[in-house]
Amino acid sequence: MGDPAGIGPEVVVQAAADPQLAPLARWIVVGDARVLDMAQQVTGLRLGSVELRDVAALEPIDDFAFGRLDARCGAASVEYVRVATEMCLSGEADGIVTAPLNKEAVALSGRQFSGHTEYIAELCGAAESRMLLWCEKLATIHVTTHVALRKACDLLSSRVLRTIELGDEAMRLLGCARPRIAVCGLNPHAGEHGLFGDEDARMIAPAIETARTQGIECSGPHAGDTIFLLASRGAYDLVVAMYHDQGHIPMKLIDFEGTVNISVGIPIIRTSVDHGTAFDIAGKNRADARNMKQAMRVAARMAASRRAERP
Repeated sequence: MGDPAGIGPEVVVQAAADPQLAPLARWIVVGDARVLDMAQQVTGLRLGSVELRDVAALEPIDDFAFGRLDARCGAASVEYVRVATEMCLSGEADGIVTAPLNKEAVALSGRQFSGHTEYIAELCGAAESRMLLWCEKLATIHVTTHVALRKACDLLSSRVLRTIELGDEAMRLLGCARPRIAVCGLNPHAGEHGLFGDEDARMIAPAIETARTQGIECSGPHAGDTIFLLASRGAYDLVVAMYHDQGHIPMKLIDFEGTVNISVGIPIIRTSVDHGTAFDIAGKNRADARNMKQAMRVAARMAASRRAERP
């Protein structure tokens, strides 16, 4: 359910109360029963037949309030993720949908934490996780995400290649039989034949060529300022972005409410909302659950595809 003090509990309750989502899966809410009860009072909705896994990670606190940065809430939100991940690893669940947590609140609890994707990958023992953003119009996978921009420029051709491979696998799981993949350049105009840097020719182009020899339909490096327009108009199914904002900005502009965050390169299915904890509106019944509902639909679709793959 994400950070207890954020909008996560509210969007979870709203989504769980949606009769159109109920038949897609057997939904289990992992969180804190007391906070979810408060969210039900805020929204005027009920969880209904959804199963509740009360982790009770949030110590009884009289001063709890929605919309307040709290180290105790940061620690509890990470515990919910841990429990849900272990449910998937044990086979009890087929996938996770995560509501937003707050990295500052987690840091205040004393834990080093860069994001859901990295933490879940660590729990799964996966060394090569990536973030993929998906909406009905387009998908984007990132070579790097939560690192300083200066560090993101230190590309490795092997990492670019692995990102292309993981993106191709994920798109097939999402129902795209032969994904058409466009790979962004790092520099303006993809380096302009070396005028603006050599990383595009030295690190990105070789990865694309290797991916092609594996039968992956990909091209580039393309200029980042134009390729998303072409892809959004149907020329490509997936864009490989070199760093966080190169991929996030166009995806959120294209379809903020409908864009879902998908973790790839891990042995379990994990989707997430693509928004934050929104402390400014938490507890005020102003949260919009459309993104959470879409994340749940995508998780159910991917889980069904993976089940169909099993012998």
